[in-house]
Amino acid sequence: MNEASAKSLFLHGARLVLPDGEIEKGAVSLQHGRILEVFSTAAAGKSRGDEQLDLSGLTLLPGFIDVHIHGAVGVDTMTATAADLDRVSQFLATQGVTGWLPTLVPAPAEHYARAIAAIEEVTKEQAGCLRSQLGARILGVHYEGPFVNSHQCGALRPQFFRSFSGPGDLDDLPKLADENAKHLITLAPEIAGGIELLRELRGRGWIVSLGHTRADFDLLEKAFAAGARHMTHFMNAMAPLHQRAPGPIGWGLWHDDVTCDIIADGIHLDREMLRLLLKLKSANRLLLISDAIAAAGRGDGEYEIWDQTITVKDGRTSNAGGSIAGSVISMLEAVRVMKSVGASDVEVARMAATNPARLLGIDDDCGSIEVGKRADLVGLDSGGNVALTLIGGEKVMSNE
Repeated sequence: MNEASAKSLFLHGARLVLPDGEIEKGAVSLQHGRILEVFSTAAAGKSRGDEQLDLSGLTLLPGFIDVHIHGAVGVDTMTATAADLDRVSQFLATQGVTGWLPTLVPAPAEHYARAIAAIEEVTKEQAGCLRSQLGARILGVHYEGPFVNSHQCGALRPQFFRSFSGPGDLDDLPKLADENAKHLITLAPEIAGGIELLRELRGRGWIVSLGHTRADFDLLEKAFAAGARHMTHFMNAMAPLHQRAPGPIGWGLWHDDVTCDIIADGIHLDREMLRLLLKLKSANRLLLISDAIAAAGRGDGEYEIWDQTITVKDGRTSNAGGSIAGSVISMLEAVRVMKSVGASDVEVARMAATNPARLLGIDDDCGSIEVGKRADLVGLDSGGNVALTLIGGEKVMSNE
């Protein structure tokens, strides 16, 4: 704990977005990097704490958590150094993100090892509070593949896809040493050995998400019985919905115990489809992700990523085959899009913070504005821009 986070901080004047409603003009007291008290309007004017911040005109939400992001500002997680990852973390903090999972694509074993080594370096230094002031925390790692369906590869490289024959097939998917680090993996249950793989991963403490899949309803039920409860970039890179073959989309819509993450950029999913998903799944079962690639934050152009040329034009990514190749949005932009299709601030807080925290099993520690939780917070101005980001009670981004 550093000296700054040991001080008490009193935030007042903001509209507070709480798990079940809003306080139009409230206050939050912070101590040792955590939320000590949440005040209603009546108590919001009472000055307390070592430092006071007047947030009048801002809306205060829990900090966003991005569980699927490949990079940003020219940095790709597959080739990043620790310093590169810091640059991404700093950028994400300006977008209201307080926690993220660097996401890796199917690749040779040595590339995985190199990427994990860089992530490991950052997480070790974060644990020692040496980097906490720099940006969003790395919470773990997300392997998107390699155990996925080559017929739903999207922009992933199928030459590195695999089937599963036994526990030894996981030896070159290294885990982070930190016992608190989260390990998420996207897989397709229909690959050879898929259900056995799912059971093995769950037994090792991995969080399993279903994606890049053409699995039928019955097999998806077997995956559910084996412990799968989440779906990756729902509706993208999976078999389409058909009246005689509901497949993964029909299954995901039908199953109330399954959550789905979505890329809310108006490109991967039409805005009317976002409205429909909000109605059918509700904000309680949807997560926002960016699925951003290294080009995010850099503008239109051509970029060499994953040994291929990815073109960005008018915010849309595409590879040489014409497939969408991730996005160039941030979680902040996803929040704006969801608000534009009718989601309330309470709903976007659930989709961008609470639900990702719940998926990772850290919702008792962060993901909402509640007493006792980490002071990972974002203040948005009336235009939906980030004016303040706090991570563990420290200002990592402020327009004041």
